[in-house]
Amino acid sequence: VQLQASGGGLVQPGGSLRLSCAVSGPIYEINSMAWYRQAPGKQRELVATITRGGTTNYADSVKERFIISRASAKNEVNLQMNSLQPEDTSLYYCKANVNGDIGYGLDFWGEGTQVTVSS
Repeated sequence: VQLQASGGGLVQPGGSLRLSCAVSGPIYEINSMAWYRQAPGKQRELVATITRGGTTNYADSVKERFIISRASAKNEVNLQMNSLQPEDTSLYYCKANVNGDIGYGLDFWGEGTQVTVSS
């Protein structure tokens, strides 16, 4: 199972970016997907999650600014990030909890994609 994240980059404060993460491999279904981030010297923190049924949850720091969504047909999760601030600068990781040939309820992580918010 592989997760491929994309969409990071450099943006000015107040700007927007859209991250995408595609899941591939021998899976039957995706139970949930999530975005995490980790800034230098800090612990990895949960940004947003979305379940198979579409229930979403956000960290308080990103509520009203970020939107997580799924393109189920593509086994893909997106993170629309608006009103970005310097404190949002981090390496962003996607995670999928899946059922597949290799087991049930397994977590897989993608490579991080860098988001830098700076003027």
